[in-house]
Amino acid sequence: MPMISNDWLPALEPEFKKDYYKNLYKFVISEYNTRTIYPPADDIFNALHLTPLKDVKVLILGQDPYHEPGQAHGLSFSVLPGQDTPPSLVNIYNELQNDLGCYIPNNGYLKKWADQGVLLLNTVLTVRAHNANSHKGRGWEQFTDAIIRALNNEDRPIVYLLWGKPAQSKEVMLNNPKQLVLKAPHPSPLSAYRGFFGCKHFSKCNEFLEKNNIAPIDWQIENI
Repeated sequence: MPMISNDWLPALEPEFKKDYYKNLYKFVISEYNTRTIYPPADDIFNALHLTPLKDVKVLILGQDPYHEPGQAHGLSFSVLPGQDTPPSLVNIYNELQNDLGCYIPNNGYLKKWADQGVLLLNTVLTVRAHNANSHKGRGWEQFTDAIIRALNNEDRPIVYLLWGKPAQSKEVMLNNPKQLVLKAPHPSPLSAYRGFFGCKHFSKCNEFLEKNNIAPIDWQIENI
């Protein structure tokens, strides 16, 4: 697994010494050596590499990486250029269009959001090919909980977009009065019509940031 080298390192370093992480590390190394695992090993911590702790304005929490070839690259909901936009992201784009008037782009590459301070984190950071949730319960959840706790401990405004029950289960960790938690059903085709559509999380997020004198997110992903 790649090293974390920015300001996330001091926040997360205590985790590396814990037994669960040592076991997780051995498991992940073995999986990469014996199976096809996504994302590529060098991309596991891309969310942290692209969005340093000091720059995080927004957290969008996903479940686990896409499990088909060429999709996952370490950012939740995002796929590499050239890949079809996955159904949940199609619904995210539809909500963005209805909420903020963004046009629907021809790609699902969300690095632009990460570069602006949107931490695109999955609760589990690796997965076996063609086998969703296959690395669930191996220790990643404890590690990503430590990331969420580090954000909660920041003495500044941050917005959490918690979509679906697994993401919403993290709300109990979030008690910082300077920060905003927004909840909605998951944007997947199974649940988007139960309240994700019309949640207006993107405009609510930007209103909160601007109220706190923080530059809003430019949510428009451009065509490639």
